Amino acid sequence: MAERLQNFIGGRFVPAEGAGDYEVVDPATGEMVAVSPISGAADVDAAFEAAERAFTDWKQVTPSVRQKHLLALADAIEAHSEELVQAQHRNTGQPRGIIAEEEVAAGADQLRFFAGAARMLEGRGAAEYMEGHTSYVRREPVGVVAQIAPWNFPLMMAIWKIGPALAAGNTVVLKPSETTPESTLVLARLAGEIFPAGVVNVVLGDGSTGRLLTEHGSAAMVSLTGSVRAGEAVAASAGLKRTHLELGGKAPAVVFGDVDLAAVAKALVEFGTFNAGQDCTAVTRVLVEESAHDELVEHLVAAAEATRTGNVDDGLNDFGPLNNARHFAAVQAKIEGLPGHARIVTGGRRVEGSPGFFFEPTIITGVEQSDAIVQEEVFGPVLTVQSFASEQEALELANGVEYALASSVWTADGARAMRFTRDLDFGCVWVNTHLLLVAEMPHGGFKASGHGKDLSGYAVEEYTRVKHIMHAIEV
Repeated sequence: MAERLQNFIGGRFVPAEGAGDYEVVDPATGEMVAVSPISGAADVDAAFEAAERAFTDWKQVTPSVRQKHLLALADAIEAHSEELVQAQHRNTGQPRGIIAEEEVAAGADQLRFFAGAARMLEGRGAAEYMEGHTSYVRREPVGVVAQIAPWNFPLMMAIWKIGPALAAGNTVVLKPSETTPESTLVLARLAGEIFPAGVVNVVLGDGSTGRLLTEHGSAAMVSLTGSVRAGEAVAASAGLKRTHLELGGKAPAVVFGDVDLAAVAKALVEFGTFNAGQDCTAVTRVLVEESAHDELVEHLVAAAEATRTGNVDDGLNDFGPLNNARHFAAVQAKIEGLPGHARIVTGGRRVEGSPGFFFEPTIITGVEQSDAIVQEEVFGPVLTVQSFASEQEALELANGVEYALASSVWTADGARAMRFTRDLDFGCVWVNTHLLLVAEMPHGGFKASGHGKDLSGYAVEEYTRVKHIMHAIEV
């Protein structure tokens, strides 16, 4: 019988009072692995009450103490790596080696960064800006934060949520995706053994539960990583609360003919199919100089067809399945809805003989800028290819979508690279690489990709409020 999951509220696991359930399915096999509750208003109220009680004391804790707690959680994550990997693998089908390296080890490292950042908040120095009065700034935690994480990197996204919020002195009520709750529950248990009860709370549920979080009167701030549609819903329901929204991308890779096209093609396929393309910064649009188009496409096809997926032994896979049946159908529908002028040169289908939601690496040429496959996020292992005749046209194609999260330019010309890092309208621009992130640098986009930064000291600042204090020098 599949395990029935519980919420984590006030430092312990408690059954949900909500009326509904969700069957958690292993996307590599299509088999049910757990039953997760759809929490209701009473469950959400209980979580916020626990977080509010904990905030009274946690906001007074010194940064050095918050640092010690975060460092202890990082150690616990590494010590329970195998448990976290297995829990997440059941929900995502990701290769276990990739989970261990890219989420467990990287997540522990990111928490250690946030632990240090807890002690590095900055503000204006005290000074007399008005005669006879001294002013200074306090940075304070905002309060209880409602956080909603996605299913593509469940553990890492949970760490990106709670790490900066806790470092700044907030308490949290976090809802993982209904399709991938298990690694977040392990994280919650580990946090519960380190932090005071109620500092970290996890409520399970679907979109209806998420709305209860965003609308809750005790939430001082709402942080969401998800789709544009989800971001619009949060923005509408959050009212005057502060929001932090990371809403996806449609990343271009601009390739000039002065590079090693075979090596670049191999890298682009790797960066476009990593995690089955279920990454908001993944390469999705390859824009290539006209003179290099045909050769690059040839190399892209070869690299895609050499990529491994769909094997029963996940250790043999470069990437795993799409996360769930509904998402698989959505990706398939986008491929089936291609206009007549578009051409699938490789892929475009479910991996033959696979029991799960594995999709072939797919390269599509002949697309036009107005096509839905170019303008809309697919969130699958799908790359489109367009050509350009000039730098100006390359920039117009790259910037000509509603998303503005990530991009890259590939060239041996240093001056050209500098021009493109200036003119590409994206929150991150890579030069001759893509997808790589470090804890010390901010991650976040512009336009429909949302607002706010994950990672870096900027993320910790997102979870603070600024208060001006003025003292009269003489009474």
